[in-house]
Amino acid sequence: MEHHLGFPLETIALFAAVVSFSVWLDLRLHKDSEDISIPNAVAWSLFWIALAIAFFFYLKIHHGSEFADLFLAGYILEKSLSVDNLMVFVAIFASFGIKGALQHRILYFGILGAVVFRMLFIAFGTSLFGLSTWIEFVFAAIVAWTGWKMLAGVGEDEEIEDYSDHWSVRLTQKLVPIFPRLHGHHFTVSHGHVQTVVQQDSSVTVAREAMVYATPMLLCLVCIEVSDIIFAFDSVPAVIAVTREPLLVYSAVIFAILGLRSLYFVLAAAQKYLVHLDKAVAALLFFIAFKLALQAANHIFQWPGWEISANLSLMIILGTLAVGVITSLLWPGKDEDEDEPAGAVQPEKTQPGGE
Repeated sequence: MEHHLGFPLETIALFAAVVSFSVWLDLRLHKDSEDISIPNAVAWSLFWIALAIAFFFYLKIHHGSEFADLFLAGYILEKSLSVDNLMVFVAIFASFGIKGALQHRILYFGILGAVVFRMLFIAFGTSLFGLSTWIEFVFAAIVAWTGWKMLAGVGEDEEIEDYSDHWSVRLTQKLVPIFPRLHGHHFTVSHGHVQTVVQQDSSVTVAREAMVYATPMLLCLVCIEVSDIIFAFDSVPAVIAVTREPLLVYSAVIFAILGLRSLYFVLAAAQKYLVHLDKAVAALLFFIAFKLALQAANHIFQWPGWEISANLSLMIILGTLAVGVITSLLWPGKDEDEDEPAGAVQPEKTQPGGE
């Protein structure tokens, strides 16, 4: 079942059509540069979740319960792993002084890039599994290491990292000169605009003459994309551990990613209430690593001879996340700064010369 090479063209076409239409609809309804309200973010988060559940029932009706359960397990796992990545986005936006509607615009292009990169990672990852069964042990070690890093970071009381000097930002600055001001929702500005601003305000300087200059928006987008690529090294092996069927892996990952933009604004407001969710996600990663190692041992050594079914994997994933959420509600973390707004809004951090 796990080595099945593909689905009927009807299923693939339906998946592609639903994703394409939903992305187009989301872009059309959010084309204006307006702040995203929490009710709007919640509504769109529920829309993307409902879309994934509808695809789950389609798979269950047309392809059986096992395929459907594998998809749902992969989707929930990717969604839960994404929570930690979204909190990195909070720090990145704070570093560049990007707020409100501009966050929404950057996340849109960032997630479109993530869709492409995930496709490449999944194609590469599933191909590696076909080379040797020993690869499963390598992937198990990667997933376990990710879980350990996440668990080791839980509870640390550190300042938000400043990403404005990230290596990806320094590399971009070498390739494209930087205009140090935000210019509406634009990622680049023309030479003429820069010259006009420099003449009017002597405090604004640029490193060198060029036809096009990058704004802090572009630097922030580059940092978001690089962060997501690094995150993919951890999350894709975890989802492939659930199922190696490429369409199931890709659909689970894509449905989870497409809902991240709206989920970001929800989590930015709710992160202080989900203080124990990271521990639950770390526990899930250890479970996935164990599942991978178990599969490898069965294939190579024909030992111990028992497997974890798709249905059991789904129940463990759901149960672990439920424990994390319930524990957070029963034993909330300490209140540190009651007056400080949640991550998406950073009134104290502004981009020099920003609008």
